[in-house]
Amino acid sequence: MSLDNLDRRILDRLQRDADLTNQTLADEVGLSPSACLKRVKRLRESGIIERQVALLSPEAMKPCLHMVVEVTMERDHKPLYQRFLQRAIAAPEVKQCYQVTGECDFVLIVVVPDMDAYDRFCDSVLYADDNMRKFRTLLSRKRNKFDTAALIAD
Repeated sequence: MSLDNLDRRILDRLQRDADLTNQTLADEVGLSPSACLKRVKRLRESGIIERQVALLSPEAMKPCLHMVVEVTMERDHKPLYQRFLQRAIAAPEVKQCYQVTGECDFVLIVVVPDMDAYDRFCDSVLYADDNMRKFRTLLSRKRNKFDTAALIAD
């Protein structure tokens, strides 16, 4: 599905505030409410809008540790990568998982309540894979920016 300028404006506004009423969204992008609603419905049905979620304030939640984990595999073999990927994706501690190029093979964003929980994660996900050669953990001291907005291509 190709996006026109109005679609991109709708997506931009919804990525910043998905709680907007249809009337407010229509006013902000310069459409009638019915035309705006049709476009949003089409964007949902086409899968461009996957879902709407609530972003929680980290300060309002229990303290937790955010970690960036770089994982290097022993052998470059697709079935072995897929096996690790399935285990990583299934782990609730893994919030993001990227297969990357360069020094390591995967980068995981892991969130745990404490170091004991991280140790359990390491045992059940990282050390459990016999193709995992090594991993490096970077502990986040402070989150300076967090943005969920996707790049909207022209």
